Amino acid sequence: MERTLPEPLVALLTGHLDVEVTPERLTAETTFESLGMDSLSLMELVVAAEQEFGIVLAEGELDLFPDSTLGDAARAFEHAA
Repeated sequence: MERTLPEPLVALLTGHLDVEVTPERLTAETTFESLGMDSLSLMELVVAAEQEFGIVLAEGELDLFPDSTLGDAARAFEHAA
């Protein structure tokens, strides 16, 4: 499985949001749901990403759902940067 996730996103998930999984298991195909994250957790992720990366995501620009993948989030954050 190819790992295409940016290190800052992996660090944000494993450090700031305390997702209990080893970074090696996080791939672009990993869903938020498989990490035990719900829509509230996703909102926390967006806020944490905005603070950590100094980006602002416009309302509706980031449509993340529990069945979204980490690859989806990485692309959205990259476009907002």
